[in-house]
Amino acid sequence: MNRIALDSNILIYNHSLDYENKRLIARDFFKENPIISSQVISEYINVMKRNFKMQKQELLYLCSLWLEKCSIQPVVLSTIKLAQNLINRYDFQIFDGIIIAAALEANCDILYSEDMQNGQIIENTLKIVNPFAD
Repeated sequence: MNRIALDSNILIYNHSLDYENKRLIARDFFKENPIISSQVISEYINVMKRNFKMQKQELLYLCSLWLEKCSIQPVVLSTIKLAQNLINRYDFQIFDGIIIAAALEANCDILYSEDMQNGQIIENTLKIVNPFAD
């Protein structure tokens, strides 16, 4: 069984009323105890507050409900150093590099993301998969 990590866009689709198919796909990942980095949590909260206009208490409550189904991977100094190396090697955006580094540190096989290069293999270990690609 693959160990999976999720990008923030997967969490955000859990709340989409405009993309029913993507919402259903995103919700299925939570049955697999996915890895969520602290970077992803920050991005998720920021987008939900800005785009969904949620109140702080409501947002934190909702966040805690979803995160109970996940394992949290902290971003620590080693994560930042690994991200720096990955950004130098692959030319990732800063936050993507941190998310990828956290997934690698958590020994994930797959990182599900809509925003990164579908099918890319990182460090011969981690595959980026767009679950919504046809």
